[in-house]
Amino acid sequence: MPKMKTNRGAAKRFKMTGSGKIKRNKAFSSHILTKKSTKRKRGLRQSDIVSAADHKGIKKILPYM
Repeated sequence: MPKMKTNRGAAKRFKMTGSGKIKRNKAFSSHILTKKSTKRKRGLRQSDIVSAADHKGIKKILPYM
């Protein structure tokens, strides 16, 4: 059986926490920032945890994580 391939795009976007949860960055923070409030932009800088519904799919494309 050959080795499974890791989705390289996903590997750059997700990290595993010490407790086994998957960490991600928030979207909507790269451009058109003038209309977004400072409070909203500050919140977008914080990382977030992937929802339980998406956990299975991410584990499938990142088999060695």
